[in-house]
Amino acid sequence: MKDIRYCPRCRTELEERESGGWPRKVCPAPDCGYVFWNNPVPVVAAIVERNGRVVLGRNREWPEKMFGLITGFLEKDETPEQGVLREVKEELDLSGEVVSLVGLYPAERLNQLIIAYHVRAEGEIRLNEELVEFREIPPEKLMPWPFGTGHAVSDWLARRTADPS
Repeated sequence: MKDIRYCPRCRTELEERESGGWPRKVCPAPDCGYVFWNNPVPVVAAIVERNGRVVLGRNREWPEKMFGLITGFLEKDETPEQGVLREVKEELDLSGEVVSLVGLYPAERLNQLIIAYHVRAEGEIRLNEELVEFREIPPEKLMPWPFGTGHAVSDWLARRTADPS
């Protein structure tokens, strides 16, 4: 559970209690009732297909040979579909369309829920300040990684093989 010790409303020290079968941090102050739910944060991920290839990006904080899907957090009042297209536009400067939902993937270590989409995009790639490099990989050469968004890549590739149309 995230390390939060004091109630953000009244500053009373929180207590751990069971609520709905889960341990929660709860404010014991009688007039407060604050509960720290620690729910997972939704993250959108795009398997960006451009000119028949998958675009992977390298975040400036990552090691030199580490590339991944285009990802980001949802903004207020934004649907996951809007969010994934916004991230593709912001990070790659590509216009895209959502082809399909690939799946939902828990990322427990980061307390996130990854909502992965297949996005078909077009345009000239221009990286924003988050990314320092990109690669375009033919789907048949794409190797899924065993964590995070790699599970979405694996599922997407399996569906492509099962239904090449």
